[in-house]
Parts: sequence; C-alpha cells; structure tokens
Amino acid sequence: MCRMCGRYATTRSAADLSALFESYDDTGGRVGADYNVAPTDPVPIVRMSTTRGGRTLSVARWGLVPSWAKDARGAARMINARAETVATTAAYARPFARRRCLVPADGWYEWVRGTGGARKQPYFMTPRDGGVLALAGIWSVWGDGPEPLLTCSMLTMAAVGDLALVHDRMPLLLTADRWDGWLAGGGDPADLLVPPGDETLAGIEIRPVGAAVGDVRNDGPELVSRVPAGPLGAPVEAPVELPLF
Repeated sequence: MCRMCGRYATTRSAADLSALFESYDDTGGRVGADYNVAPTDPVPIVRMSTTRGGRTLSVARWGLVPSWAKDARGAARMINARAETVATTAAYARPFARRRCLVPADGWYEWVRGTGGARKQPYFMTPRDGGVLALAGIWSVWGDGPEPLLTCSMLTMAAVGDLALVHDRMPLLLTADRWDGWLAGGGDPADLLVPPGDETLAGIEIRPVGAAVGDVRNDGPELVSRVPAGPLGAPVEAPVELPLF
C-alpha cells in the first residue's frame, strides 16, 4: 500500500476556516485552495496561541522538523506520526505533549490495487455532508532566524470500519467536542488517541476518483469528482505508476 497519509485536499478560505474553528487568522493571505496537497507543501493548521490566548489559524509546512534538527531535509519523511508511538518517539514526544494542532481537510486520498496486478484505483475519503474534517496534528518551530519555520505532522492510527478496506492506516479524526482537549496540551494519551465513533465513520464517503490525482502537478476540483469504479479490490484497467514524493 502507498504511504499513509501522503496526499489530501484543503480548499476552504482562511475566512471560512477562521469562522469554523473560531480562530484568529494569522495566515497573512497565504491560504489557497489546494486539491492535491503533497509533503512539504504549506498547509493551514489551527493551534493555540500563547500570546493571543486562543485558537490561531496559521500556515505550516507539512512535514515536521524537530527544533533540534540540524537541517530541514528530512521533513518529507515526517508527514505522519503514528498514534501508537507519538508520545514516546523522540521527534514527536515534545510536540505531542505541548504543541498539538488541528489540520483542516476536505478529505484525504489513498490508492487501492485491483486484483490480478491491475492498476491502483485512487479514493477520496471525505464527509458525505460536504463538511470539513479536523485531522489530529502536532507542530514545531525550527530555526532561530527572523522567520523560523513552522512545520507540522498529522497523526495516523489503525484503520477502523470500512476505511480498513482502503488502507490499514487512517488519520486520527477529531470531532468538535474533542478540539479543546486536543489543543490544550497535556492529558492522558489513552484518552486523546481514541478512534472516531461509528457515527463519524458512517459520515465518511469512500469516493473513487480519477488517476490525475497521482501527479502532484495536477490541481483543481475535478480531482475530487467521482468516477465509475467497481467494488473495492475489483480489477481496473491499464497499469499506471504513482509518482514518488
């Protein structure tokens, strides 16, 4: 299976996200619709601001760089943090304890290979009601210069429900009643890292989409449009190679 989660979509404006998450907009106009977010791209996140005393919408680079790292070259390999080890892994433990965030997303992509070696069919996991997902994330600041680099990772967990048909991992989804506890810092990892409930899972559509999303150069609403596809795991036509990140 492909890297999880290595591609997603976030298309709401900063004004819309600020209203939805009741947060101050600190993005400086840097939020734009992106239907094909890839590692190291700039993405909106919601975090707590110690100076403002509330939620702040910021722009971070996807791929966490620990504050103690010598350089930022390894960021593309640190886009995901496993929920099972996030509290104890050296690169993630401190951000998990003190610097947690929400990563707004319209949905995320995964690829499923058909039977008999057929090509991989991409799927877009997205709310059936057209809403916005809040993916659990962590953030860090790297560099001591006048413009330090704000970076983030999203947490993944073992897939549950029908999402396990697509991939063995999935993002940790947070419903609105869990936002405050997640953003506050501290807390018991066992309580923070529980999977979403059945109602949340039932609200996620597993939508087959076209192969164009496999190329990071492609962008636009057509990438999330439904295409004909057989049941999960059924054969699909001509082989195609996915690009490396």
